[in-house]
Amino acid sequence: MTGIQSIQDLPEISGLEAEVAARTGRQEDAYRTAGGVNFAGIRGAAAIALHMQQPLIPAGSGDLQSAAIISNLKHMMDHQTIGDNHNAPVFYWCYKRVGEFIPQLFNEGKQPRVMLEYTGCLFDGLQKMGSQDLFDVLRDITVNERYRHCAEWLGCPWGHAVAPSTPAQDYRLHVLAWQQHFASLFGMEALERVKGFSPSEMALPNEPDVAYEFVKTLRDCGFQWVIVQEHTVEHPEDGWHPRQPHLPHRLVCRNSRGETAEIIALIKTQGSDTKLVAQMQPYYEAKGLSRIALAGQVIPPIVSQIADGENGGVMMNEFPGKFMEVVREASGSDTPLMNGSEYLEHLFASGIKPSDLPVLQPVHQKKIWDRMQPGDGPEKLQSTIEDLRKEDHRFHMEGGSWTDHISWVDGYDNVLGPMEQVSALFARKILNAGVPTTDPRYRNALYHLMITQTSCFRYWGQGTWTDYARELCRRTEEILNHDFPE
Repeated sequence: MTGIQSIQDLPEISGLEAEVAARTGRQEDAYRTAGGVNFAGIRGAAAIALHMQQPLIPAGSGDLQSAAIISNLKHMMDHQTIGDNHNAPVFYWCYKRVGEFIPQLFNEGKQPRVMLEYTGCLFDGLQKMGSQDLFDVLRDITVNERYRHCAEWLGCPWGHAVAPSTPAQDYRLHVLAWQQHFASLFGMEALERVKGFSPSEMALPNEPDVAYEFVKTLRDCGFQWVIVQEHTVEHPEDGWHPRQPHLPHRLVCRNSRGETAEIIALIKTQGSDTKLVAQMQPYYEAKGLSRIALAGQVIPPIVSQIADGENGGVMMNEFPGKFMEVVREASGSDTPLMNGSEYLEHLFASGIKPSDLPVLQPVHQKKIWDRMQPGDGPEKLQSTIEDLRKEDHRFHMEGGSWTDHISWVDGYDNVLGPMEQVSALFARKILNAGVPTTDPRYRNALYHLMITQTSCFRYWGQGTWTDYARELCRRTEEILNHDFPE
């Protein structure tokens, strides 16, 4: 076989599925009691999250079919004279710098807060680059009792897979793989503080059966809340986007069989993501808000934003100084920075119950449920969707993401076809055959499968990136046929 990864080089992504699902988010009051925020005395709060990702690509040599799988960051480092690759050292610093900012600000007596979402692809690539200095500072803010309430890690799919166009059984494997990889880096005790989830590209499935499986996966895996994009959800009673986006909601997903799954949702408001986070806009918006009535109480709203933590000049250059400035100003004020779980722990300790939160569902579902009932079955659902598509060209079931002008499906048949074939082969030869997740062959096949489903192979356009995707699909198929013969 050509270009196949050595099993000894693979990250810890399988074999402990039940344990990580049981441990995720289990630590009660992980943030509230340590944070020092007087929740009863604040007007509002602001939360920022940094999304970090670099794909793994077959680019370790000039021959595509035999090239080692390396991080795109490593490829950039090795070819800094090409295009924007000169940014590679800055990207590396972006992945590391929060681990330096938090101790500095904390030791000034301030209250720094940031949520971090690093994909498994990025973790693996950084590990293979020997980035011990980076992991040392990230580990310090993750496990050190002085700082660990300041940085909240969010779960995500290991391979940066978009939920609407990734088979549900595979998406669950991504989530479980990320949990295991995170625990191998930072420990099971740190995993107990991981309560929130960040879907790649803010992509929320809206096809009812897929959306139900998405939420069920998160709940089964121990997650308590998810961050969603404002325009990807609607109120079930009238189909409007959230009227109070600065309140947490309940995301309730019903499927065609009549089953329901729900999870708490924090709403990321629309806007130019990197610019808003780099300039710490959520803090300034929170300063202009007042407490809001909910379930007989008056509670502080929370303004939530997430952005790429490394992309664009604003994040590379403007974010550090602005973050420092705002942390110093917000600390001890009536509009502090807070992380998502910290805010929710305070909210529920104040007497608010999850059942008090307003309800949302994925966008366009009202049109479906106006014509059928949950429980009418998959065939009725599909016929209803087809009728709505014929009547309204704006109606779609491809999910919603951070942007409305990019489809994760249209125009990518040359990539999606091989991806779907490999996924079906993995399901038949491994999942349906009951291959144990502790089998090294399972880990090898899973690793390659998840890499094929990275959204970058579609988002970054046709050409080299689709060539990478097809080559990774070829390798995964070769592994499956070689290691699991008929």
